[in-house]
Amino acid sequence: MTTAQSSTRVAVLHGGFSSEREVSLVSGKDAAAALESAGYDVVIIDVMRDIPALTSALADAKPNVVFNALHGRFGEDGCIQGLLDMMALPYTNSGRTASTLAMDKSVAKRLFAEAGLPVAEEIIVTRAVAEKSDPLPRPYVIKPINEGSAIGIHIVNEGDNKAPLDDMGLEADCPVMVERYIPGREITVTVLGDRALAVTEITTDRQFYDYGAKYAAGGSVHVLPANLSKDVYDRALEISLIAHQTLGCRGVTRSDLRLDGDDLYLLEINTQPGLTPTSLVPEQAAHVGMSFADLVSWMVENAQCDA
Repeated sequence: MTTAQSSTRVAVLHGGFSSEREVSLVSGKDAAAALESAGYDVVIIDVMRDIPALTSALADAKPNVVFNALHGRFGEDGCIQGLLDMMALPYTNSGRTASTLAMDKSVAKRLFAEAGLPVAEEIIVTRAVAEKSDPLPRPYVIKPINEGSAIGIHIVNEGDNKAPLDDMGLEADCPVMVERYIPGREITVTVLGDRALAVTEITTDRQFYDYGAKYAAGGSVHVLPANLSKDVYDRALEISLIAHQTLGCRGVTRSDLRLDGDDLYLLEINTQPGLTPTSLVPEQAAHVGMSFADLVSWMVENAQCDA
């Protein structure tokens, strides 16, 4: 433990009120424990939909740094980042602009395409249109524009009666993304600052890497490093780093890609990747020699705000 660590007070924000609350509670608890083991002075704040209470808790805590362990809407989309910027509190991971861009899948894909990165064709339609007829030839994927952890994603195959969108929690006139389905292998890459760490291949018995596959024990198998040719492996690292830079991200991100033959497609970038026992970022950090305590300490030491 260094003197700087022992004098650094870190407020860990977790929980929140998005559909990813339970995952965030685990991420925050584990991050807080690791930070305490590294010698930081830690206070944990469970974020509820009460801004006066949150700002009061932060003012009382008087943190030097805020560790953002929130996932999903309001914690990952620029909202909490904007509040922390207004309070002039440095926080982990991306700032408000990059967070907003990354959370809007359609905008992010447009920027990726302009940067020359490979993405699947997609259109934006309302939920009502998606349920009424096929917006694209089957198979295709339907997903909410601004959710994480594969929440609300559906693959529509030949022979399916209709897109099963009742669990999206969206009104009929809400927009959804309809994207060409890319067959092949699921891979993911963590970027830490200006460095892409490693490539993991994810296999699962489920139809795809959905919420259960991500967070249930035994829901998926992570092959690290992925068994790929050097050219494909290096290209996956390059695409992920360029995606991180294109949106102006900082701290830690994780990019999800599909590999069809030798062709890579960037699906999305996560600016608040999970830090649970089954999460991919801690695994990749360990693969390059960084313990979980080292990882969260690096995040704290590289915290910024845009005030």
